[in-house]
Amino acid sequence: MTEPTLVATSSQRRALATIAVGQLFALSLWFSASAVAPQLRDLWRLDTGQEAGLTLGVQLGFVVGALFSAIFNLADVIPSRRLFLISAVGGALANLGLLFMSESTVTTTLGLRFLTGVFLAGVYPAGLKVMAGWFKTGRGMALGVLVGALTLGSASPHLVRGLGLEWQGVVIAASALTFVAAGMMTRVGDGPYEVPAQRFQWRQLGVVVRNRGVRLSTYGYLGHQWELYAMWTWTAAFLAASATAFGRSYGSIPLITFAVIGVGGLGSWWAGSLADRVGRTRVAGGAMVVSGTCAALTPVVFGTAPWVVVPLMLVWGLTVVADSAQFTTMVIETADDAVRGTALTLQTAVGFLLTLVTIRWVPAIADSVGWQWAFPILAIGPALGVLAMVRLALSPYAQQLAGGRG
Repeated sequence: MTEPTLVATSSQRRALATIAVGQLFALSLWFSASAVAPQLRDLWRLDTGQEAGLTLGVQLGFVVGALFSAIFNLADVIPSRRLFLISAVGGALANLGLLFMSESTVTTTLGLRFLTGVFLAGVYPAGLKVMAGWFKTGRGMALGVLVGALTLGSASPHLVRGLGLEWQGVVIAASALTFVAAGMMTRVGDGPYEVPAQRFQWRQLGVVVRNRGVRLSTYGYLGHQWELYAMWTWTAAFLAASATAFGRSYGSIPLITFAVIGVGGLGSWWAGSLADRVGRTRVAGGAMVVSGTCAALTPVVFGTAPWVVVPLMLVWGLTVVADSAQFTTMVIETADDAVRGTALTLQTAVGFLLTLVTIRWVPAIADSVGWQWAFPILAIGPALGVLAMVRLALSPYAQQLAGGRG
């Protein structure tokens, strides 16, 4: 019998809405500097490496924070809502520090971006764990909504920039939203499936690593992350270069970029609902096939009319993050309950570590051979991720990841 995927109670509906909106607001910190990178580049005379560092600093900080959290089991030792609150406030304050930076303090600026990433390592996994505590049936849909909120939050600085705010306004708006998110999380109680805070044990990390279901889910997540953040970070630059090659304006690049990234929110919700019915490995693998194909096709459409380029980018944006929540759900459903938070944190840590490679490689390729050929390398990740999903579908964990078919 197929399990229902709709939210069953009013309490779950309220929790879903509050946690998702809180995550949306808090994750606006991620690209608050990247969205205004062209302004900061001109104002502070940043070179290509420093401009990339506005995003790379966050990624690296997230990795360091997540690894520290995983090693010391923070996501299982500290109650999830408290960890979210502390981390969100810290991230918002670090982001506000950008207002006091200048051309002579670029190193400090990159340090603030690093610190923002460290705090976000407490925001994102904690939000996932809080949501998992509220849902069992329909968990794929719920986490899909949460990752969709993350996607919109990541895209929101591009929207704010597209509305005409200067860089200071974008930074202030992102921090203000994050303070609101911290307040919202205090109003969400623990769900019926929340795992109580655990006692710290060194062996917990080993328990996670030895779990084959967690490993295969993480391999798929690595393929996904190879592609995702490099695509999000450099979409605006690709679109601007394509418009230049075409010889005519595409319109507002920030607003198009917001649409390309933001449409992933719809993809995450749709994929989560579908995965609850037909299985997580099928949906995650299918999304990677489509997104990887889009990456491979970017040289073909580069420099053509916007009605050719933008639809491909929208399809890519729809599918590039659609699988993300399912990798999270797979880890939750294959890991031992007592180490759920540590497993999620470790998965995100290694995944974001990998993003450091492609975020830096894409502009390096563009500098060498042009933006036309910058994105095909991203197709490698989804290809390997699909292989991981095939192996997981053939493993003993297949039944518990089958969604409504189970």
